[in-house]
Amino acid sequence: MSRIGNSPVPLPSGVEVKINGTQVTVKGAKGTLERTFDSRISFSVEEGSVEVSRANDERDTRALHGLSRALLNNMVVGVSEGYKKDLEMVGVGYRASLKGKALELLVGFSHPVRIEAPAGIDFEVPETTRISVSGIDKQLVGQVAADIRKVRPPEPYKGKGIRYVGEYVRRKAGKAGVTA
Repeated sequence: MSRIGNSPVPLPSGVEVKINGTQVTVKGAKGTLERTFDSRISFSVEEGSVEVSRANDERDTRALHGLSRALLNNMVVGVSEGYKKDLEMVGVGYRASLKGKALELLVGFSHPVRIEAPAGIDFEVPETTRISVSGIDKQLVGQVAADIRKVRPPEPYKGKGIRYVGEYVRRKAGKAGVTA
């Protein structure tokens, strides 16, 4: 029995859900998201919420039940509030800037690294060492933030690199520094 799948998805005011077979469209103040779900999962719009139900009790279908409910909830939250990931840069000379809609990173390479914003993603640079990635699609926001972090992941000796705000980087001791 899926505890997550059985709970209804609450719909905030201003959010509209359209169901066309397995195709679900969620429209809200920030935009529109569309997703095709598995045919074993069905949706019904009640007043103020969406119920998710499954066709049978097979193992795969039970797993899809909770997953589908979570994905639908992420869509509803995305079009009403949006998602945001914050990154910070640690290192001497490391800085970020916006060039139009693209993000330009100076992270110790011989050239600046330019990252284009995909459709539906916005970059902000409140400080030269902070980057904010925001959008309505939770998966896309997380993937773009992970791609930015992948340019220069934090290293364990000095802690230099790009990391999520609040991320703990486990530090290692360097060489013992034996003098003769």
